Amino acid sequence: MNRRNFLRSNLLGTLGAGLSTTYGLEERILLEALKDGVGSGTKSKPESDVSPMPCGKIGDVSISRLILGGNLVGGWAHSRDLLYASKLFKAYNTEAKILETLERATEFGINTILIDPRNWSPVKKYIVERNSNFQTIVVTHPKTPEAEMGEHVRRLVDDGASMVYLHGEYADKLVMNGRIDVLGRMIEEVKEQGVPGGVGGHSLETVRACEKNRFNPDFYVKTFHTDRYWSATPREKREEWCWYKGAKPEFGSYHDNMFCLNPVETAAFMATVKQPWIAFKIMAAGAIPPAVAFPTAFRNGADFVVAGMFDFQIAEDARLAIEAIRGADRRKRPWHG
Repeated sequence: MNRRNFLRSNLLGTLGAGLSTTYGLEERILLEALKDGVGSGTKSKPESDVSPMPCGKIGDVSISRLILGGNLVGGWAHSRDLLYASKLFKAYNTEAKILETLERATEFGINTILIDPRNWSPVKKYIVERNSNFQTIVVTHPKTPEAEMGEHVRRLVDDGASMVYLHGEYADKLVMNGRIDVLGRMIEEVKEQGVPGGVGGHSLETVRACEKNRFNPDFYVKTFHTDRYWSATPREKREEWCWYKGAKPEFGSYHDNMFCLNPVETAAFMATVKQPWIAFKIMAAGAIPPAVAFPTAFRNGADFVVAGMFDFQIAEDARLAIEAIRGADRRKRPWHG
């Protein structure tokens, strides 16, 4: 019996007995998930027995349902008050380790990474040196004038981007500041370059604006996670656009600790959206274990999930993702892509 099965049997037994045992953080999160029927903890399979990773299509691009996140490659960590984390990630993820991580992802059927062009170099090196078909969803956050947006995206495509999308902060701020028309023009600029073009966002308002104005991006990259973790911003303190207003001094306010303010509302709205949905920040930047995050995202309508993974996490995460996809057969939102 592995640790997850042990926890499951013991936690559910205690739950049924109505005991008030005090659990650690991991056990309490797992217990909440088990009450929802996720994280069943089936016995881990040997690596040789792992099923193929399911894929879906966005445009003409076939991508794995589990996508490798690029933040760990760049050393960008939403680390709350652990100020050393970003430096630690950079120290661990040397170029050699990044190449090893990409090779490991390929072994487990993960064929795509979501990457910032500032950290694209080792990924391109891997693709060239290994003659790999590994794909890139490249984020753009243009600092150039709007008139140069097309040329900016064209350079990304010429450099090998499989797909391009507008960074969530960029798109969110356009909506926040009432510049909806600019957002629409930017989406068209991306789509005109001959690859699938998408829109990112932390705020559901960005997706709503795109849908209301019929901008019709090829896909959305939208945050989604449950709020069942200890550092989640209290409901009464949650404020739209909090990510761009700076941290507040009082306890319990937003401090880089929550990326989907309204998961129930998000799932309900995305159920009306026909474009493929790539869900990211599904683990709330490390606060929610993948055994909970993956099934939660897929059950609630995500078509693909992005997960930042170190090399030693890929095998287990791939197994968990496949299990979660299989367990999402009764989800309400149809699969798109």
